[in-house]
Amino acid sequence: MSDLPAEYGERAARFLREWDLRRDGPPRSGRCALVLPVLRADGTPAVLKLQDVDDETAGEPLALRVWDGAGAARLLAHDPGTGTMLLERLDMTRPLGDLPDTRAATEVVARLLAELTAVPAPPGLRRLADLAPRLLDRAASVLPAVEDGPVRRLLTDCAAAVREVAAEPGDRLLHWDLHFENVLAAARAPWLAIDPKPLAGDPGFELLPALWNRFEADEVRRRFDTMTQILALDRERARAWTYGRVLQGAVWRLEEGEPPLPEQLEIAKRLRGRAGSGPILPP
Repeated sequence: MSDLPAEYGERAARFLREWDLRRDGPPRSGRCALVLPVLRADGTPAVLKLQDVDDETAGEPLALRVWDGAGAARLLAHDPGTGTMLLERLDMTRPLGDLPDTRAATEVVARLLAELTAVPAPPGLRRLADLAPRLLDRAASVLPAVEDGPVRRLLTDCAAAVREVAAEPGDRLLHWDLHFENVLAAARAPWLAIDPKPLAGDPGFELLPALWNRFEADEVRRRFDTMTQILALDRERARAWTYGRVLQGAVWRLEEGEPPLPEQLEIAKRLRGRAGSGPILPP
């Protein structure tokens, strides 16, 4: 396993042996995982996914079992001790992000989200009901120190929008990170989702990744409208939870001494004043 990172070589060798797998191509490294193409004993293509278990990844096998291939890659085997998974192999050479038409790609993401969030979250996952209050507490600690007045006011208003919906956090099974690069072409379906970081909550909390990926400022409202329509979401609630995702990203960066990402701030600005009972953020 000399071509694998040291932290994964021994683990890969163990599960190739225990699950009777043969390597079938070079490894692919993601932000927090390594994926190794393999063949099962009967010749079926699959991938061995090696990653550390943390708050975000711990629920992945549980969510994949619930979906059971409906909108997402199938889980074939799982080792709870290491978090190692054997997954259905999709076409890793054809991510949705390669689709030239971002409007068509947004529709694909929205339809997958509609399928994935149609089921209630099982017990044992992270919950938006817990995350939202903690986010508001952390925001209250860091926002007063933001020197840029307009940015501070924007994020303060995002926090106010989250407070309006936090009492009804939802109970659907969320992917949390469904952007264009986390959708791959497949043999049994045109497109399927990969790499969930699941939690229980409101589907409106799902929209930011597809608004931000391959960012186009003039497409923000169109993408938002497309997703809320296909998912049949209440626009005001979806907008408030999208502000929550912007706030979440900003708080993470501020706690690390970094400024919020301009593109995410622009998304919040672009969503001001959309259809419904009126803007949550002032225009």
